[in-house]
This record gives sequence, C-alpha cells and structure tokens, in this order.
Amino acid sequence: MKLLRVGQKGSEKPAILDKDGKIRDLSSHILDLNPDTLNFKTISDLKNLDLSSLPELSSSDRIGSCVSKPGKFIAIGLNFSDHAAETGADVPSEPITFMKATSAINGPNDNIEIVPGSKKLDWEVELGIVIGKETKHISEEKSQDHILGYCLVNDVSEREWQIEKMGQWVKGKSHDTYGPIGPYLVTKDEISDINNLNMSLDVNGTRMQTGNTNTMIFNVNYIVSYLSKFMSLQPGDVITTGTPPGVGMGMKPQQFLKAGDTIRLSIDNLGEQNSKVVEL
Repeated sequence: MKLLRVGQKGSEKPAILDKDGKIRDLSSHILDLNPDTLNFKTISDLKNLDLSSLPELSSSDRIGSCVSKPGKFIAIGLNFSDHAAETGADVPSEPITFMKATSAINGPNDNIEIVPGSKKLDWEVELGIVIGKETKHISEEKSQDHILGYCLVNDVSEREWQIEKMGQWVKGKSHDTYGPIGPYLVTKDEISDINNLNMSLDVNGTRMQTGNTNTMIFNVNYIVSYLSKFMSLQPGDVITTGTPPGVGMGMKPQQFLKAGDTIRLSIDNLGEQNSKVVEL
C-alpha cells in the first residue's frame, strides 16, 4: 500500500492511495503516520479496510512528509562507487554513517530554503528505508522482518558547511527543509525487487542524476543489520541510503542550486518530488 499525509503543515491527515489513485482519509482509524502507528500491526489492520468507504481527499491538497516526527533520521554516505569517484573519495569498506536533524524533514513538494551566504547547495536523490519494529543486533538475513517500507528522499546538502566547516557532515545536512521525504511510504510488499529500482533527478528540467539501486555498495538489508549493531532502530526511523552520481559538487565546473531553481526527482514505484529553491 501507499501511505501518505495530506494537509497544511502541522495539520496533516494520514491517508492511503486506493487502486484508482484516489486519496482516502485514514484519520478515523489512525491518528498519524508516526512512531506510534508505523508498525506491522497497523499495516495488517489497514489491509482489512474497505478503502471505497473512506472519505476522499482532494488531490490538490498539500502532501506532507510521509513520516511524522521519526525518532531518528539516519543517512549513509558514498554508497555508490561512481558517486564516490566523482567526489574524489575512496570507496568505503563499510557504511559511512551520519545523522540528519529530524527538523530538516519537509514535504515532497515544499520549498527548499537557501539561506543568506549559502553558496554550495546541492541535491541527492536517495532511497529511504522506514523501520517497522525495534531492531537491535540483527543479522542481515533478518533485516526484511524489520523493514516496514520505503520512500523517496532528497538529501539536500550545503557542501561548504558539510566539508569546509570543522566537524561532522551533520551541519551541511540539517538545515530546515533539507530533508524532503515522500510523497508515499510504500509498504515493502509492493516492491518486487528493492535492489533494482531506477532513480533520477532533474534540475530546471535538465537530467542531473541517473542511477539504479543495483549499484549500491551496501544494500538495504546490510545497512539495517549494520546500523543495528551500533544503535537500536525504532518504528518510524528513516534511513536514507546514498545517492548515485550526478551531484553538483562532482561536476566540472561545480554547479549548485540558486533561488528559483526547480528540482524533480523520482524512484520507481515510490513516486516523485517537485520542489523549488527559495530565499529564506
């Protein structure tokens, strides 16, 4: 199933896409798509609903992030060998892990802010994992038992803050609006092969990124198992898994976002995002 959140920021309703593409209101059954409800029991209960009996929501309404208030927003860096090459980095021997602030989370079509003095704002189309139950020290073979579904993520990055400022990458990854996720949380049963999904991103109508999850260095099962060795993962946690080549930092000459630019990104079966860069 494809789950989403619809409405003005802070007042979103949980919803589901029916077989005809209509958006149906789930608020009479669950309060939100958040750590309290994003679990396998909820999914099982929703599968038994007659979606045609649920109120229809307007397709013109704003779509919010597909997960509300996750406990953690974890990211994996340099997870495509050709992306590592374009940035001049070595291919990692184990997942490079960092955090994005949960306050960076944004709706899939919301504006992305560029702040005064920002010179190197960049884009990254990525596959997101949503966790469905507590995950701690699990084997790779058990990972699918803990993954609720998947979503589309734009890991927006300010490269000067990320690389040239002292400290960890989190500073360049965490400004408000730097984490658009959605439109849908797609349950894993709707994805026939998570390791073979096409990915793309356009800026101002020009294709910048083209990739496929089959070239990820570390696949989703490995990532979930690996992270569970260092921290427990909880229902609703979001893990974004790295980007294919074509980021602005890797171009010669480098190319970065500016106010007025538009970004469109998509992954097979996970929908698409359409954002505009605006001055703060």
